Amino acid sequence: MIMTSNRWLWALVTTSAIVGVGVVAVPVFLIRPFSPQSAATVAAAFHLRSISPWLAPLAAALTALGAFLLLRRRPRWYLGVLAILPTALTGGAAWLSHQNHFEWMFAPLPGAEYERARDVRFVDDADMVVAVEVNGDAVAFPVRQMAYHHVLNDEAGKVPIVSTY
Repeated sequence: MIMTSNRWLWALVTTSAIVGVGVVAVPVFLIRPFSPQSAATVAAAFHLRSISPWLAPLAAALTALGAFLLLRRRPRWYLGVLAILPTALTGGAAWLSHQNHFEWMFAPLPGAEYERARDVRFVDDADMVVAVEVNGDAVAFPVRQMAYHHVLNDEAGKVPIVSTY
């Protein structure tokens, strides 16, 4: 049984682990391709993403401190595992908070090729496209493909352009 004097340490370990993992996991859940998103959820995700590089490591440090203080009291082996597991999870979350894992979801399109509009067979007539015309030169990018990559560099009318979706 967990001693009463250890309850505050368990509360520290549990709370800091939930905060540390949550601040990294919630934006990943909120920003998903092909899922409806509101302005509020995107704003919340970006806010959490902006504070996660300092909040997740702080939570990992607090979790590790609480686990260390619990382990110093030589608990039963399964309580030791229960103290170490959140430390590992928050350590992983702290590392992820310094990664751009959104780029992992939206990888660049390898080997992009261009076709004349009359020769295109992979775009249906009902498909939406992002169209750009510069100096009489028109280009179109299928939204279905842009949804995976979100940004592309190209040229239209001999002018460099960036298209995003």
